[in-house]
Amino acid sequence: MQPTPPPRIEVRHATPSDLDALVALEQHTFDSDQLSRAQYRRHLASDSALVLVVDGAGPSLTGAAVVFFRKGSVVARLYSLATAAEARGKGVASALMAATTKAVRDRGCRVLRLEVRADNVAAIGLYERQGYRRIDQLPGYYEDGADGWRYERVLGNLAAETG
Repeated sequence: MQPTPPPRIEVRHATPSDLDALVALEQHTFDSDQLSRAQYRRHLASDSALVLVVDGAGPSLTGAAVVFFRKGSVVARLYSLATAAEARGKGVASALMAATTKAVRDRGCRVLRLEVRADNVAAIGLYERQGYRRIDQLPGYYEDGADGWRYERVLGNLAAETG
């Protein structure tokens, strides 16, 4: 008997109706450096930002990603990746990363950068498994004084990566 494959994780574009759930996920995921309701509202309406989400039970979200684009630049920035505690280790972050990579490519960007807390071992592992490389040290980068790392991934040809 074949094991049942895990259900496919659906990633979608966030809408203004997701605002309460985005703020709740942010507050439950991060102790500092949280995006505010006003910031999320701006990002949801902005052409230079993309907010992706994974639905949870009821009105909750199990994950969210915020990506920034700069006009005329081939570099995009993954500003935030949040996964609900109960969804960690279940592929939500990987699904968000895959959708983010596709969206960045679709916008014509060739490089995706991000910052991560130096003590966030799980996130660092995820990024490194996905081909990101550490390019810079960020001493005292976070609101609480924690150090960070900047990572980047040069996005090659999608057909070559999946073919």
